[in-house]
Amino acid sequence: MAKAKKNSTPPTPPTPPTVGDLIIHYLELEGVKYVFGIPGGGLMNLLVNFKNSRSKIKYIICRQETGAAFIADGYYRATGKIGMVAVTSGPGATNALTGIMNAQADGSAVMLISGEIDQKFYGMGYLQEGIDTSLNVNDIYAAATGYSVMISSSTDAETIVKQAFRTALSLPRQAVHLGLPLNVTLEPLPGPVMSSSTNAYRTNPKGAPIEEVKEAMSSLLACKRPLLFLGNGCRHVLRDSDTYKNLLRFVETYSIPVMTTADGKGIFPESHEMSLRVYGMADCMWPYQYFTAKTPTYDGIMIIGSELGELSTNCWLPILKPQGKNATFIQVDINQKIIARSFEVTQGVVGEAGAFINDLARLIPSFPANKKSVSERKAFIAAIKKQSPFADPASYNSNSNPIEPASIMRVLQNSLPKNSKIFIDCANCVGWSVHYLVVDPPASIFTSLSMGPMGFGVGSVIGGKIGCPDDTCICITGDAAFMMQGSEVSTAHHHKVGAIWLILFDNNLGMVSQGMDHFAPDTKKPGIWQELYELGNPDLELFAKGLGADAYTINSPKELEKIMPKVLTRANKDKVPQVIIANINKKLVPPYYNPIYGPPKPPGFNLKKPK
Repeated sequence: MAKAKKNSTPPTPPTPPTVGDLIIHYLELEGVKYVFGIPGGGLMNLLVNFKNSRSKIKYIICRQETGAAFIADGYYRATGKIGMVAVTSGPGATNALTGIMNAQADGSAVMLISGEIDQKFYGMGYLQEGIDTSLNVNDIYAAATGYSVMISSSTDAETIVKQAFRTALSLPRQAVHLGLPLNVTLEPLPGPVMSSSTNAYRTNPKGAPIEEVKEAMSSLLACKRPLLFLGNGCRHVLRDSDTYKNLLRFVETYSIPVMTTADGKGIFPESHEMSLRVYGMADCMWPYQYFTAKTPTYDGIMIIGSELGELSTNCWLPILKPQGKNATFIQVDINQKIIARSFEVTQGVVGEAGAFINDLARLIPSFPANKKSVSERKAFIAAIKKQSPFADPASYNSNSNPIEPASIMRVLQNSLPKNSKIFIDCANCVGWSVHYLVVDPPASIFTSLSMGPMGFGVGSVIGGKIGCPDDTCICITGDAAFMMQGSEVSTAHHHKVGAIWLILFDNNLGMVSQGMDHFAPDTKKPGIWQELYELGNPDLELFAKGLGADAYTINSPKELEKIMPKVLTRANKDKVPQVIIANINKKLVPPYYNPIYGPPKPPGFNLKKPK
């Protein structure tokens, strides 16, 4: 045996992984490719981990933390993969709050990591301290998300990180927050054994109680005029092609009409012969005909994946309730807490939406269709559809200058590719888009109707395009909302993201001024509300160009038709951001609430009979 050499240097023991290494490990395990945010001192040590892992995970520097959270939310909505945000302590964390809160409200899986100062300085007044002082970032996020925890040491780091992913990707999806003190990032893990598979630490419910599915199917099919109402809770499951086909098979076998909530718009093809499109905010004209027909009476509804909130129900109008002695009201949701919250039910089913839909299709052989009823329903729906779905068809078909907002939707309808992803901002652009666009998969439309923060669409369209670079991604927004988060156009330009923004320009906070004019009109000075809420007539074309976008100002639908081929080419092939400023007729009020459905009249809208 060879003798050991004298004075030989013993081998250096391997460096144990740190908390920062652990975070990178789980990001990679979860398939995270992008993290959005703005760096700062409280995040300093994790920034080294991001730098060293940049071949697998790209830390995209945004222009403001709220925008970063909106971008991450858009990434989740477009891809179904968790959106990641990393910001610094203090104002970095508080700036991100609106975007994270909005993700939680709309059921988006988004995770925020906020840096924090070194623990040894807690309570001493260190710059941008966000814990153990008058500002407690962890408590703020605990009140706004599904899970908020400060990682206090390497001993609890892995448990907390796993729980964060478990909560974010649970059903329903949620937003989560992790606070990461500067010193903890560098702490070595004690005896690390990190998971090698996500299945080792998280799973989701995949079933529905079959006997209850049978009961629900039997009750619905016994109705003369049944109806299926789908909410945003079905969006993720209907991305699965088999589940989507099973939904179509169920609907077509029994000729059951389908309507969706505004935030579920487009999850069922709106050009389908059995689609009644949207009910609730900015609803289609067709559901009213179905609700109010007398022979036979509307007598059954099955709701899947909707909380039945204000905007989904026209302020909980009784018209949604089926009529008759044997009226059937079925609500299906994974979240037991919201079942029967807004309307009493004849049956509530706690189950996963995809499993429930697939079980409905599997049970078809056990429930032969009544050919007479199927034929009568199909004929009735066809008769309803002879009427226009629009509150104002003349505006939709207009070519006037200034532009009727409805006509913009017509041009987009004829111009956008079938795989487009459409992100709708807050305010009047919602009404025009939800009411007049017709969305069929694989196209998608995304709204933010729980919190409705202005600027959501401006940021989220960037995340959508980053996640789905081969799809056309367009944001429809107003001028005020665009100015709130428009600086993120620079983020898109820097990273060669060919997102498109279409701005409905009226130089006004139109929803507010129209609402105030309706509820508090000034007879002595009729135009005062519009005057008070003007925006200073900003040059948004110049602004957008300064941020690196191609920009166009249009004054007619024909001009939009003319530029759309170039816009699509520049966005999708050349990867250059595109901004279109459309000068619209500022006097028009969106068709948010249709007076034919009845009271109560919500604030902010001049309700007129449709033409």
